[in-house]
Amino acid sequence: MAQRRGSLLVVMPLLILTLFLVGCPKRPASPVASAPAPTGSALAPAPGAAPSPAAPSGPGSSGPSAMAPAAPAPGGAATTPPGAPPSPSEFSENTNLKDVFFDFDRYDIRADDAKILDGNATWLKSNANNLVLIEGHCDERGTNEYNLALGERRAKATMNYLVSQGIQANRITIISYGKERPVCSEKSESCWQKNRRAHFLVKAR
Repeated sequence: MAQRRGSLLVVMPLLILTLFLVGCPKRPASPVASAPAPTGSALAPAPGAAPSPAAPSGPGSSGPSAMAPAAPAPGGAATTPPGAPPSPSEFSENTNLKDVFFDFDRYDIRADDAKILDGNATWLKSNANNLVLIEGHCDERGTNEYNLALGERRAKATMNYLVSQGIQANRITIISYGKERPVCSEKSESCWQKNRRAHFLVKAR
């Protein structure tokens, strides 16, 4: 009797374990859920990297490269850059300003011409709303390059004289035409003398 009870104690646990394993099917393993994506940027931008522009949202957008055009500057584009001198074509003749003349191959102001420039300075002072263009001219002798440089010296010497008489330098523009615009075409000293000149044009500002 004792031997049978001992056998049952050994067999019973094995039987119970067998029934449990057979009667309880294995539960299928559940897949591992991936972590939710973060709500912010996936990667921090590299140091010094510029942030990428946001893609436009709205009808007509074709992707990140489609960006709204910049608004135009108020008043439209300026016709000339700030501080640029006016164009010679904007100036016109004025009979109140007299030409001055120069000796051959010279650009210094002669005594008689200084008196003419004094009169020009007086008119410019009383007409302060006018800008002045001084053209430097030469006779036909010499190269184009030489005469352009000489014409510029004549225009500059004339401007410096007017400035010394109280005319503001920012009212004056100079240009050299060298021998390109003669007023007389004869090959004589009297004709050449007429071409060696500083000529004045004005423009209201």
